[in-house]
Amino acid sequence: MRETIKDLLSNPTVDRKVEVKAWVKSIRKGKKFSFIVLNDGSTQSDLQIVADEGIEGYEDGVSVTTGAALEVHGKLVQSGGKNQSVEVQASNLKVLGRVDESYPLQKKATSLEFLRENAHLRIRTQTFGAVFRVRHCLAMATHQFFHERGFFYVNTPIITAVDAEGAGEMFNVSTMPMANPPKTANGEVNYQQDYFGKETSLCVTGQLEAECYALGLGKVYTFGPTFRSENSNTPRHLAEFWMIEPEVAFADLDEVADLASSYVQFLIKRALEECGPELEFLHAREGVTVTRETLEKVRDTTFKRITYTEAIEILGKADRKFEFPTSWGSELQTEHERYLTEVHFEAPVIVTDYPKDFKAFYMKQNPDGKTVRAMDVLVPGVGELIGGSQREDDLGRLVERMEALGMNQAPLWWYLDLRRFGSVPHAGFGLGFERAIMYITGMSNIRDVIPFPRTPNNCDF
Repeated sequence: MRETIKDLLSNPTVDRKVEVKAWVKSIRKGKKFSFIVLNDGSTQSDLQIVADEGIEGYEDGVSVTTGAALEVHGKLVQSGGKNQSVEVQASNLKVLGRVDESYPLQKKATSLEFLRENAHLRIRTQTFGAVFRVRHCLAMATHQFFHERGFFYVNTPIITAVDAEGAGEMFNVSTMPMANPPKTANGEVNYQQDYFGKETSLCVTGQLEAECYALGLGKVYTFGPTFRSENSNTPRHLAEFWMIEPEVAFADLDEVADLASSYVQFLIKRALEECGPELEFLHAREGVTVTRETLEKVRDTTFKRITYTEAIEILGKADRKFEFPTSWGSELQTEHERYLTEVHFEAPVIVTDYPKDFKAFYMKQNPDGKTVRAMDVLVPGVGELIGGSQREDDLGRLVERMEALGMNQAPLWWYLDLRRFGSVPHAGFGLGFERAIMYITGMSNIRDVIPFPRTPNNCDF
């Protein structure tokens, strides 16, 4: 029965028969024997096969090239080589899948840009094998974290009729013919004839629906795909990405700030415990701004807390010139966030109470009339990792805010109902899953932490 390489290395009992199926990373041929290095994706570590000339399938097995798939039967033995405790002394080799000369992945170094163009194959490289094992670890850790704290996992809609963020950057969903959609008497598109009878889009967040369920189950979280049609090609933006969004009833901003910092530390702890070899490999790459030491410090350090106003005061006194303004009312940029975490505090920071002018309509307004109970969680190396807020639970103030922004209240009738029927203080936050993976792995481009990135002019796979 086949054993994974991970299982073999975690149970290195020698002098027993084993069966391995994996892909060839390299072959070194000798006069009387050959060394074959295999990896099956289960671990960062490779397995060396020693194949003596004359065993069954030898000539066929050692004639293949990088990327071919082999089935190996043999005995697990102590290894005399460096950086490996055991190897397999093969008794027979069988070729399961060959590669032709057009195979694009060779032993030489390959650029990340080239690998994005071959995203269907890049998982076979050491780099992407490491990234996606870490991604799996963080996904499982997410579910464990919230389950252990009494949260219920809810699946919020992917198709929506509401622009929850108000930015208008949404992908339309329609079954009408694009070239000739039905029109109303005044020449506008007649969405009443569309599948849902109204204009619909892919969701940019599951937060509003999560609020509905929090106000019945108490504590919930979503973990699903979200979409934004922002025409951006920066290394930090995707058109399709995954969000984790907890929502907590009877909670204020301070409580979800505690939850957010605990969650970040839990993710780091699990990654360091379960993906040590992967992180060691990834952090050794050139240009990485996050190291194991950085992660350990965030894991072990109490998050500092300051208000936006205090942050602006600190930045105004900084002994450096920033590219973007640091006056009250301007948004904090990455350079500001990194200064706060890496230079001023040398610790992760939670910034609260932002000006309402650049925050969403649903955030609870402070008595000063200028700021809202919003927060950003900032970490050394990247800046903002989490954004959240206490939600406005007062119907009158919420309606007033929507009117001030010129919002159409009709599509959000159900959201306003939450404030009419047993409204309570509640709060939550959102974490872009790919942003967290970027941070922990040290990868610098968000396209490299999701299997098949969706960006402007890119939807090949």
